[in-house]
Amino acid sequence: MNQTLMSSDASPEGRGTRWRVYAGIGVVGVLALAAAVWLLGRGHAAAAATGKDSVVPPLITVIIPSRGEVNASVSLTGLISARNDMPIGNEGDAGRIAEVLVEPGDRVRQGQVLAKLNPIAAQSQLDNMQAALEQERANAVMAKGEWQRAQQGGSDLFSKEENERRRMSATTAEAKVKAAEAQVADARNRLAHTIIRAPTDGIVLTRTAEVGQIAVPGSTVLFRLARDGQIEMRGQVAEQDMPHLKIGQEAQVRLDGVARSFTGTIWQIGAIIDPTTRQGTVRIALPASDQDLRPGAFARAEIQVGSSLGVILPQTAVLSDEQGNYVLIVGADNKLERRAVTVGGARSEGLLVSDGLAGTERVVAVAGAFLRTGEIVSIAGHTDAGSSAQKAAMAGAKDSVSAQ
Repeated sequence: MNQTLMSSDASPEGRGTRWRVYAGIGVVGVLALAAAVWLLGRGHAAAAATGKDSVVPPLITVIIPSRGEVNASVSLTGLISARNDMPIGNEGDAGRIAEVLVEPGDRVRQGQVLAKLNPIAAQSQLDNMQAALEQERANAVMAKGEWQRAQQGGSDLFSKEENERRRMSATTAEAKVKAAEAQVADARNRLAHTIIRAPTDGIVLTRTAEVGQIAVPGSTVLFRLARDGQIEMRGQVAEQDMPHLKIGQEAQVRLDGVARSFTGTIWQIGAIIDPTTRQGTVRIALPASDQDLRPGAFARAEIQVGSSLGVILPQTAVLSDEQGNYVLIVGADNKLERRAVTVGGARSEGLLVSDGLAGTERVVAVAGAFLRTGEIVSIAGHTDAGSSAQKAAMAGAKDSVSAQ
């Protein structure tokens, strides 16, 4: 069958049929091109006759802000922490933990027993030191008696050398007693360190101590204690917000999963700015008795720092380039104008524009980056400050300066 088709295509009749098909396709293409040119010409002629541009103006939405007083606050995030986090370990000799008496979250008093080590080795050492002390005391009593008899007998009974020897023996024996007493005191101290106690009142934050564990002094943290139970929030604040904060200012702190807020007070403001992040540290004291304030929890805080005059705009309305922040304004003839603005801060409702707007302009709300200055636009709708969102923004506004 394939051979028959090949021979048919190679015949003069087959070649003629193929060329007629190609010629027909070419004629159709020329006619289509001519029709397109004719229609395009008619379109340009109609546009020239009417004097109108055939391009449809972009359809946009504008917002009419309202200028007024906006309460300002600094927002920050951070972690709940113990104000004084005290690591507690073994201060004596290495030993095996025999008993653990507290758990995380327990409130303890100063001197309360947290854990006990096996005391056998320390007790044995103390017993040996006490026995050695008794022996030295007996030797001292004997040496002192010999020296007293030498003094009572006079120079005729003992030679001068013997008298001096007895005096030195008594003095040496007394010194050995004092050395033995010091060794006993050290042994008692080692035995006391087999009991690990709380150095102050507080809350047990963590424990790594387990029965049977070897507690090595200086390297093993067995417990972490929040001194006096004091809790705080440690947050990072942008460099430009630091001058707004003062010690003693109140802060409202919120935690994920907890509906209510906690009132705290700034008690420390960092003395330096991190050169990498351009942020400073703020520490907010919180109630020590609240069980919901758990160290390590993520927290957000707002600190009231006064009020400022300005308008609230959506973040999509404020643009930025090498010349600074700006917005696009729709003029009376629906032409776009560029207006430089000063952004005073950011908040959940939008950005606070503190300078550059009178509050009556028609500001392009969305997609301003795709428009050009001087371009004619068509307005699809607008939102003014009378809307509930804008009223809430202007009446209860809390400007979070840190986002900028």
